[in-house]
Amino acid sequence: MQWSSEALIIGTRRHGETSLIIEVMTAERGRWLGLVRGGRSRRFKAVLQPGNSVLATWRARLDEHLGTFTVEPLVARAAALIEDRRRLFLAQLVSAHLRLLPERDPHGRLYARALALIEEDGDALTLGAGLARFELLLLDELGFGLDLASCAATGATEDLVYVSPKTGRAVSAAAGEPHRAKLLALPGFLTTAREPDAAAVADALALTGYFLSVHVWNARGTAPPPTRDSLIAALL
Repeated sequence: MQWSSEALIIGTRRHGETSLIIEVMTAERGRWLGLVRGGRSRRFKAVLQPGNSVLATWRARLDEHLGTFTVEPLVARAAALIEDRRRLFLAQLVSAHLRLLPERDPHGRLYARALALIEEDGDALTLGAGLARFELLLLDELGFGLDLASCAATGATEDLVYVSPKTGRAVSAAAGEPHRAKLLALPGFLTTAREPDAAAVADALALTGYFLSVHVWNARGTAPPPTRDSLIAALL
């Protein structure tokens, strides 16, 4: 068995005295693990860093085996990420989110969004809004997508300002007013072309964080990535 693809490195761990097991994300094959022999050598040190893109070739005798990777560098981002704390936290968080996906399950939209977000060179609000949109897509790809197209109570498509924490569906201002204390805020930039401000970005990340906690972290008995709080603090 063999395949080759452009891949984003999202994680590494030591194996034996000289090798590494790397975890990559590809558009066609999703999250994939494999062994890089000699991966801890000086030759590979700068290449096998999370956030970098490589041309990865995977080989194994049988498809269910771990297999081995050979890699060639394509885009080296790690050094630039280290120089910018916000972008470093962002790349670490995106990688942690991608590791939530099942192995060998393609998620082309999420891969493209991850690359765009890691390469985004905008200001703090742009990065925060991009992260919120990425987390919404992540929830959708994991099977827990929110329904923000119309009001759960009335079917209205205008003036959607809340989200039900129970159903993940949007609620209009009029329908939600009697229950506003129990509802989550729905920032306008998630459903319209409205430009986000700091409060809207904070609300958006609180919204996605709530549903990630309910459906993913709590359900799996894991804690949220610590870089998420650090990144939000750095952005806002």
